[in-house]
Amino acid sequence: MKNFAVVSALCLLVAAIALLAQDKPAATKSDSAQVARGKYLVESIGMCGDCHTPMNEQGQPAMDKNLQGATLFFKPTMPVPGWADRSANIAGLKGWTDAEAIKFFTTGIGPNGKPAAPPMPQFRYTKADAAAVTAYLRSLAK
Repeated sequence: MKNFAVVSALCLLVAAIALLAQDKPAATKSDSAQVARGKYLVESIGMCGDCHTPMNEQGQPAMDKNLQGATLFFKPTMPVPGWADRSANIAGLKGWTDAEAIKFFTTGIGPNGKPAAPPMPQFRYTKADAAAVTAYLRSLAK
């Protein structure tokens, strides 16, 4: 009976370790490839830094504040309902789950059930590309 208790305890310990390992997988080359793909999509396709990175005194992007939100330097020529004068801090995606971010990047609909305020476009990335964008933005958490 004593051996049964020891074996049961060991089985529970192994099961707990396996569950913990599932929650925090080790970084792999595919993870770095996904982050690299996300960086490409954010910087070269989405051009997110144009609105989400503030400018320095010389009018250049302040890379020490990359994607941390900025006052928009342009306004609509006619009134646009809900126009956002400031972009959000998207570095790290603080306050968003991965599922919310992926849904936003695939449908254009935020966690509140509404599209982002203009001038933010409603992106329609594939799920794989949205996951890559999410991985890259998460990698920028400070």
